[in-house]
Amino acid sequence: MKISCAIDIGRIIKQKRKDDGLTLEDAAAVCGVSYAFLSALENGKETVRLNKVLQVIKCLGIELDASIRTWASPGDES
Repeated sequence: MKISCAIDIGRIIKQKRKDDGLTLEDAAAVCGVSYAFLSALENGKETVRLNKVLQVIKCLGIELDASIRTWASPGDES
C-alpha cells in the first residue's frame, strides 16, 4: 500500500490491530503507549511523535519500505 498521509498509516495500524484481535486498550498496553496516543494515531492525527509511531509499527509487526523517487528536470521525457 502506498502511504501518502497520516491517515494511511493510521488505517494500516488499525487494520493490523483488528486482524490480531486486539482492542485499542490492549494494543496500547502491549506497545507501551497510551490509549489516547494509539487512538489519535489510528485516526490519522498528524502531530503524533514519530518515535512512538515507529514503536507501535514495530510492536505490531508491520514493515515499512521506502522507495526513493528521482526528480525529473523540466523538459525531461522520462
